[in-house]
Amino acid sequence: METRRSPTRRETLIQAARGLVPADILFRNAERFNPFTCAWETGDFAVSDGVVIGSGSCRAKTEVDLKNRRVVPGLIDAHVHIESSLLSPPEFARLAAAHGTTTVIADPHEIANVCGADGIRFMLSFRKSLPLDLFIMLPSCVPATPLDIGGAVLGARDLALFRDREGVLGLGEMMNVPGVLAADPSVLEKLDLFPLVDGHAPLLSGTDLSAYIIAGIQSDHESTGRDEAAEKLSQGMFLFVREGSTEKNIRAIAPLVSRWNCHRLSFATDDRHVDMLAGEGHIDDCIRKALACGVEMESALRMATLSAAERFRLDDRGALVAGRVADFCLLAPGSTFSIAKTFRRGKPVSLEPGEPCMPVGGRFGCTAPGTADIALGGSGRASVIGLIRHQIVTDHLTVPLGPGDIPDMDRDILKAVVCNRYSAGRFGTGLVHGFGFRTGAIAGSVSHDAHNIVAVGVGDGDICRAISRVIAAGGGLVVVDDRSESVLPLECAGLMSVRPWEEVDAGLRELNLHAERIGGIEDAFMHLSFLALTVIPHLRITDRGLFDADAFRDIPVFSGK
Repeated sequence: METRRSPTRRETLIQAARGLVPADILFRNAERFNPFTCAWETGDFAVSDGVVIGSGSCRAKTEVDLKNRRVVPGLIDAHVHIESSLLSPPEFARLAAAHGTTTVIADPHEIANVCGADGIRFMLSFRKSLPLDLFIMLPSCVPATPLDIGGAVLGARDLALFRDREGVLGLGEMMNVPGVLAADPSVLEKLDLFPLVDGHAPLLSGTDLSAYIIAGIQSDHESTGRDEAAEKLSQGMFLFVREGSTEKNIRAIAPLVSRWNCHRLSFATDDRHVDMLAGEGHIDDCIRKALACGVEMESALRMATLSAAERFRLDDRGALVAGRVADFCLLAPGSTFSIAKTFRRGKPVSLEPGEPCMPVGGRFGCTAPGTADIALGGSGRASVIGLIRHQIVTDHLTVPLGPGDIPDMDRDILKAVVCNRYSAGRFGTGLVHGFGFRTGAIAGSVSHDAHNIVAVGVGDGDICRAISRVIAAGGGLVVVDDRSESVLPLECAGLMSVRPWEEVDAGLRELNLHAERIGGIEDAFMHLSFLALTVIPHLRITDRGLFDADAFRDIPVFSGK
């Protein structure tokens, strides 16, 4: 007796597309954006097994009348560090999905710098349980530079173990620009691991940019000006237009965007704290800001959907056409771009909390400094880190200072201290302009990319006290002054909280209010977290002291009279 074979999934989808069997769901009366044509199309579309099988009326088991509402494909974040939200992956995803994001391309180099390969495995372990699709670009620079070793070192062989893991797309941002330009064999070995390689090339131009591209690097998210972005785009790079808590680049780059080049441009949030995610949004916020800067709606939507999918060769998403996953957003009525409901695989996304995230150890082998450990002797012309609002690049200021001038409240020059979190007795002290504190100090264990403890404050005693509170909490963000202390614990590797995003948001807002009460600037903790990032121009502070990112070497604070 012949046994009848059950049709495969593909065969069933073909039959449904031809109308031979009913679709699962027919979404009727939609005004749907098609990023292939950058046009709006009115009509119906059908979904079976989470896949769009076509447009137009057909038989379906269930019908949903969208009542002529606008529908756009699910939004895609082309480059994000989930850890920078201060949220665990489940809570980040729950919040991002509420804002229409259905796919994120994450580089877990923050937790990898603390926990090594175990940190990558930790992030990948959530792929099946999130209300959005998580893809990983493997961290290429752990540590960020050979001088800045944190909790781990990952070479090409370590990364190669993840090549066949589901969800791994390629190699993440290559920050070691000097290593690329010098054709360092260890760097080239990493570049050879994947055909997809993301870049990180702030202010790179001319022949050095050409050499960087020739090495096999295809994208960049570090452009802070129109001319820089235009040069990289003209050289064939994919550009991720970034808008994070302190890295705000949409306004500068928006004039470059057109229907002729938006297929090479995407949006990225890179480093966005939970309070900005909750208060302003995610990729939907990038779209609104682009529109406010004069970008056409259709170009912005193309950037937020299909452009990112095509850059990462994700041919199963990015548009609501036959054969692609039915990830989409229902927009709220009115002229403002706002997400009313998010659908994933044709079903409304649940925004209820999932299983709680278990904490990951943060590796604190350090001791808090005493005031003698952070003393800064000398006088004369001092190199001072100059903060730039809404950017992570800094100025290299040169300021005359005499004995006893620190802190210089009139010129807003304070001490910045880095305490190595992995071993005892390693402290670096420098000077920074721009935080605005009139009293007290702040400190945190989020300090890109080695994630040592970094602090800025007015008095040495307060700086030491703030660092000790971070250590006692097993990682976190802290504000101290003469009268009170505020602490936001970050139980996951000293980078992320395990609590629901609503609680973390409230805790961070309270912390920021405390920082503002002692004179601090907006987003003081995000600015603090980048003080030690030695792959960003121009001046940084590490556990060794000051670092000149242009000369790529440590320098003294004082250079003479």
